[in-house]
Amino acid sequence: SLSQVSAVDLGTHVTTQLLKRHSTISEEIDQVIFGNVLQAGNGQNPARQIAINSGLSHEIPAMTVNEVCGSGMKAVILAKQLIQLGEAEVLIAGGIENMSQAPKLQRFNYETESYDAPFSSMMYDGLTDAFSGQAMGLTAENVAEKYHVTREEQDQFSVHSQ
Repeated sequence: SLSQVSAVDLGTHVTTQLLKRHSTISEEIDQVIFGNVLQAGNGQNPARQIAINSGLSHEIPAMTVNEVCGSGMKAVILAKQLIQLGEAEVLIAGGIENMSQAPKLQRFNYETESYDAPFSSMMYDGLTDAFSGQAMGLTAENVAEKYHVTREEQDQFSVHSQ
């Protein structure tokens, strides 16, 4: 199942298939940008890993961005902006994630020289608001209530945003 495939491997697979379908663009790619929220355990700069694992040149720069839920979208927006600014012509951009592989984390307590209780990196880094401490689902409910957004309006927006 896909739960056993890392986010980097998922991104590598998609990028490799993209390059196979469009074999002439490999030499034209100016940069690779991927969004990734739950980066713990994925290694340094997952976008760079994807680029190199997909067979792209080591000379092509790659960047990983984290804008929480909007990370993949932000990667695409950054690619678009680079094209608009004339700084790049061909980019690979997207988002990667595998929440099933988000590791448990433990902080080391130097006063007691022991580890604190493990906690979920998915909950802490991905699904909990850093400012209020609330679950993001509850935050969404609060926003919907405050701005009088019905479930039907949310569903309608969801359909049109795909």
